[in-house]
Amino acid sequence: MGAAFTCLADFRAILADLPGPFAAATADATARNGQLTKPPGALGQLEDLAIWYAGWRGDARPSITSPQVVIFAGNHGVTAQGVSAFPAEVTEQMVLNFQAGGAAINQLSACFGAKMQVVALDLATPTADFTLAPAMSEDDVVAALQAGWDAVDPSADVLVTGEMGIGNTTVAAAIANAVFGGEAEDWVGRGTGVDDAGLALKADVVRRGLARHVAVLDDPLEVLRCLGGRELAAMAGAILRARCLRIPVVLDGFICTAAASVLARAEKGALDHCVAGHVSAESAHGRMLEKLGKAPLLSLGLRLGEGSGGALAIGVLKGAVACHSGMASFAEAGVSDS
Repeated sequence: MGAAFTCLADFRAILADLPGPFAAATADATARNGQLTKPPGALGQLEDLAIWYAGWRGDARPSITSPQVVIFAGNHGVTAQGVSAFPAEVTEQMVLNFQAGGAAINQLSACFGAKMQVVALDLATPTADFTLAPAMSEDDVVAALQAGWDAVDPSADVLVTGEMGIGNTTVAAAIANAVFGGEAEDWVGRGTGVDDAGLALKADVVRRGLARHVAVLDDPLEVLRCLGGRELAAMAGAILRARCLRIPVVLDGFICTAAASVLARAEKGALDHCVAGHVSAESAHGRMLEKLGKAPLLSLGLRLGEGSGGALAIGVLKGAVACHSGMASFAEAGVSDS
């Protein structure tokens, strides 16, 4: 695939001209929902979910046959600050585990019929420590955005993006703090399992990072460049590509949502094609979803990352679409609706 953009200005231009759902399909799906053999509203959120999906796919009676899960992996210079309970080498080790089919996300992807792939992003060259310098140059962040863009299969009918990167809960917390405001303590969590001292250290690192890059905090794409990581940028690129293709997206947890929040802050409505798959146990994820106006489909105490919660929520979305498209109408079933 040729380059969709060569600089952040090009990326901004794509964000400023986003397609919306198909109004006719949304209207037809809404009408169909009112004719199905059930009391009005009896399937609750599943009804809204199916209508939302139908609108984005341009089909009042859609099906889900080609889910895609993409896991992006990156390494972070900020791990030199001691913010993770695990060494950076674990990122590459887990990538090998994904490739061998041994991780939770492999099992969940297979369970719900999703094609899964792993995209490792220059693991031998971590981003810069954002407390000392911008995490990425413009060329670096554009390359990561493009990697995400290129990873999306145009034939997919739902997308889940996941991540692997030791230290990336600190990166995500820094982005969330920059995008949504508040204090560093509002956004840091225990990640891979740091203790109280580790939690305080993470908050201090986030504060120092934002102080270092205070001049760009009102520009979300510059926030992504200066405080982010390659895997977060790749998720943002993939989510935007899915929007351009009108492929619905199921957001995963804290880190994925932080990456997506950059798009939401940059352009109002940029996440209209996304639903929140779950709310994770990472303490600030629920707060972030509230800021984005996204109600999670599941709440199971997950904090693994990898796209695991998003992949599990494919099952909910499939259930919603199956009921909507497969149920008989009152007329078809010969049942009186009055």
